[in-house]
Amino acid sequence: MHAFSHGTTATPTAIAVPPSLSLPMIEAAFPRQLHSYWPQLQEKTRTWLLEKRLMPADKVEEYADGLCYTDLMAGYYLGAPDEVLQAIADYSAWFFVWDDRHDRDIVHRRRGAWRRLKHRLHAALDSPGEHLHHEDPLVAAFADTMVRLYAFLPGTWNARFARHFHSVIEAYDREFRNRTEGVVPTVEEYLALRRLTFAHWIWTDLLEPSAGRELPDRVRKHPAYRRAALLSQEFAAWYNDLCSLPKEIAGDEVHNLGISFIKHEGLTLEEAIREVRRRVEECVSEFLVAEKAALRFAASLDDGTLRGKDLSATVRACVGNMRNWFSTVYWFHHESGRYMVDSWDDRSTPPYVNNEAAGEK
Repeated sequence: MHAFSHGTTATPTAIAVPPSLSLPMIEAAFPRQLHSYWPQLQEKTRTWLLEKRLMPADKVEEYADGLCYTDLMAGYYLGAPDEVLQAIADYSAWFFVWDDRHDRDIVHRRRGAWRRLKHRLHAALDSPGEHLHHEDPLVAAFADTMVRLYAFLPGTWNARFARHFHSVIEAYDREFRNRTEGVVPTVEEYLALRRLTFAHWIWTDLLEPSAGRELPDRVRKHPAYRRAALLSQEFAAWYNDLCSLPKEIAGDEVHNLGISFIKHEGLTLEEAIREVRRRVEECVSEFLVAEKAALRFAASLDDGTLRGKDLSATVRACVGNMRNWFSTVYWFHHESGRYMVDSWDDRSTPPYVNNEAAGEK
């Protein structure tokens, strides 16, 4: 199936989506949009990656735009002030680089390097200002993004974000142990862990600075809001697993929903692919129901006061961007060089990563 996508050029290009991965419902019911700031976003994040030494200059030049990291965020946080979107995009780019470092540390069994990095990230999350000039560029860049993100909303939001990301770091540590020890989590264990390694609540938290205000707990924890948020993130995590399953099986991976089905439920590869796809499609249809409930909830918050009107508008903006997550994630997987494994010289080593023992010094 072909569909038109914004891609990284001014004119739309036809992207061939393999039939096994095509989701006509996404293409028909979730029109893709890009934040108007996207061209500047792409340029500034590319510059930031260089300045923070997160990728070598030749890798930035050859691969940064094609990885489409800024496209992903520009398609999600619509309506965000430019400064907020820039901070989120840089943080997202950092997250992908961190994910690659984590993967390389696992592949090369660099337990000491990973342990040091884990402790440094925990510390930088709590006191980013003290880590802006850390010797490890990954730590210094992380601190830079945290200083910027913490500036937009009150300390209560910052504390919640930090709490959520401490959990993500620990989940990455559990994945490190599982992968180095060859442990395939059960389906239920994997689903719980995936919500953390995919950082479900981090991306959901960032809807708030994008909309310009912190949501009170009674709103954020309301079942209608929380279910819509969870479904949007589950879709993204499971669609990623669907797209990654063949290459991860080839690479002796243990962290993929399909692999858990094969190992613990006795499914064949074909059956596992069908089951993951079924869950992905179910997420989409269930979101359409949850979205209506969340928008009804948003409308109920408008009690005629200025505060009620503003709160209602903020929730509508957040729910609207939950919807945008579906299309931006979908197209990202078919545009980004991150998933074009067949074009790599070595299928086990992404060409855009630094495969040296970073952080070992």
